[in-house]
Amino acid sequence: MAEAEEEMASLSLCATPTRRRAICDDGCGRPKSVCICPFLPPSPLATSTSVVILQHPHELRYNRLATVPFLSRCLSQLQLLLGRRLRSGLSPLLDSLQSSPSSSCPVLFLFPSPNAVDLSEWAQRTPLEARANSVLVLVDGTWNQAREMATGSLEFLSEFTTFVSLGYEVGIEGESPCENNLLLKKEPHKGCISTIEAVARALRILEPDNMGSLVEETLLKVLRAMVGFQAPFMKPMQPRPKLNKKKGKKVKGDSVSV
Repeated sequence: MAEAEEEMASLSLCATPTRRRAICDDGCGRPKSVCICPFLPPSPLATSTSVVILQHPHELRYNRLATVPFLSRCLSQLQLLLGRRLRSGLSPLLDSLQSSPSSSCPVLFLFPSPNAVDLSEWAQRTPLEARANSVLVLVDGTWNQAREMATGSLEFLSEFTTFVSLGYEVGIEGESPCENNLLLKKEPHKGCISTIEAVARALRILEPDNMGSLVEETLLKVLRAMVGFQAPFMKPMQPRPKLNKKKGKKVKGDSVSV
């Protein structure tokens, strides 16, 4: 009899459901305790710039702090691609621009490289009508993944793309375009920024009139909320160094990806 009671008690414990955190299923998909829906815009912002992001297959699956999923909630002109390199057949938009480049629809690949030009300088010397419908291309993944994805995409992009960077190098005192408190996790290299911050900084430059500032602030509002929720779990880190504009040097550390 005692053995039967013990067996029933054991079965009862096994049948007890494990407690699961409540999820915001109809919104951001995060646990309700860290829901960022109140920080998202009521509807995606319409921009003149189209944003194309190539996301590494592992990024969404393994990175719980990925910022790209919320970009689609903020921007209407965003195309998310999944893969390890950009190639023909992956994006109809890029395919059409490869076969028929348009002077009013320049393609800009945002990634630090020796041949990248400062995005601000490019925008200043390019008339507004010649960049009215720009296409901004980025890769999203860990630093090593992003570097491999960028290298793998060069053959496809080199024919019709201008390579640009945010134009800042690390380790030098001076004014910085970036905030010191927008870190979601430990940076693999000094000066790395999240994809959502990179898009925010770039669209501030590319969008006409006051739209750039509105888009930047909208995206950074989401990032600040994520950083605020993550802050209690962060290990102490050195603050992001101040950045200065580069002066004819290679970009060493700025990144468009987490």
